[in-house]
Amino acid sequence: MPRYFTQDHEWIDVDGDAGTVGITDYAQGQLGDITFVELPDAGATFGKGDSACVVDSVKAASDVYTPVSGTVTEANAALGDAPELVNTDAESGGWLFRITLSDAAELDSLMDAEGYQDFIKGL
Repeated sequence: MPRYFTQDHEWIDVDGDAGTVGITDYAQGQLGDITFVELPDAGATFGKGDSACVVDSVKAASDVYTPVSGTVTEANAALGDAPELVNTDAESGGWLFRITLSDAAELDSLMDAEGYQDFIKGL
């Protein structure tokens, strides 16, 4: 399953026309301890780059942007009781939401893992 990254530190795993979205380990490290995650509702539709949810931490509240356009199919309900999963497992169990892609061509503008690593080295 290919994984893509944004310059805003989101990742998306893609399987056909379905994607799972979260923030990167780098992003959670910059935010500090996550205290609350405001997740999108299933059925919500977003354009690429729209703010889909908010991650609150001891340092700041940060918007999470959709890497691609589509419709949310599911939010990670486990984060309601355990928002710290975003800290401990940001790029797996701490995923935020799943989305049905409306335009797979938008993936072409995202980075692969190597490109993202090069990007954060420059920060």
